[in-house]
Amino acid sequence: MTVTERAEHMSRAVPGRTRPNRRRRPLPALVALLLAVPLVAMADMIAGRALSVGEVWQAVTGGAADPTVHHLVWRVRLPRTLVALGAGASLGLAGLVLQAALRNPLAAPEVTGVTPGAVLGAVAATGAGLADWSSPLAVVVAAMAGGCGGAGLLWLLTGRGRSDPASVALHGVLVSAALGGLTAVVLLAAPGEIGSVVQWMVGTTEARTWEHWTLLWPWALCWGVVACLTAGPLMLLRCGEQVAETAGLAPARARGFALLCAVALTAGAVASVGALGFVGLVVPHAALALFGADLRIGLPGAALAGGVAVCGADAVAQLLSRAATALGAEHLSVPVGAVTTCLGAVVLLAVARRQAVEP
Repeated sequence: MTVTERAEHMSRAVPGRTRPNRRRRPLPALVALLLAVPLVAMADMIAGRALSVGEVWQAVTGGAADPTVHHLVWRVRLPRTLVALGAGASLGLAGLVLQAALRNPLAAPEVTGVTPGAVLGAVAATGAGLADWSSPLAVVVAAMAGGCGGAGLLWLLTGRGRSDPASVALHGVLVSAALGGLTAVVLLAAPGEIGSVVQWMVGTTEARTWEHWTLLWPWALCWGVVACLTAGPLMLLRCGEQVAETAGLAPARARGFALLCAVALTAGAVASVGALGFVGLVVPHAALALFGADLRIGLPGAALAGGVAVCGADAVAQLLSRAATALGAEHLSVPVGAVTTCLGAVVLLAVARRQAVEP
């Protein structure tokens, strides 16, 4: 019996660990998400200013289009949409890996120190003049270095307790708070970089180019495949350490490798678009509601759901920016991170209220 088969058997055998999965139809839900990806991508590209659906469609399909429209679609809109999809997929997948590995439904990339570390790295490099927004490669490298540094700090602080989910979560909150404070210090030392700080702390897809996408997709694809291959061990970890050990799994080693995957995915996403709030926290809950406890389908489903969520939120952000322009606020641009944070907070409140009234 393979590790995945043992995990599926144990998750069914242990009472109270998972909810019944009789009414869920994971494959149709997965197909629906696959169909939703091109739809939200098209919606994101037409949500901006000055382009109609027909013009965008002609440019995407290679039909006769105005050179200006072709430039806007292929040089501005399409890379922005692809980066939103890639970053959302990375965050959704990382969030589900963290929640399964730590057995904590409130675990998110923010509690690993990766998100604030990546923000600190990008802002510090920009403030020191080592990178600027005209050089995506330098900013992305700085953000990834900061994200990995934040995760490394958490790893050092947890010490022998790194196998304890509660200890990892607690130390993660402390590390994130400390890194956020250091970001504020950088802001005081380089007040001219306030725009960079806001962009990285809120999260935005503005001015994303093909260079951002070229840097993001190989990293996200590589670690995404590795994370999906950990479905069996993660299912065992969700059943508890005793169950995992009975099935022949080393919990500490498996949890450490899962956390490494989540850190890598989060660092790549934050390095590309900044700190998108609540994506890594809410999307895993949606994936579990759609696909149940089987992470072999849940992990790819979380990636698809994350991409759809962030791309859809980006479309909403562009529509809000257009509405603000129509009302006279011509220079107001709503970042996608503001939309994900507001929607995520509403969803969490709804879930909390629903659980509070359930018997």
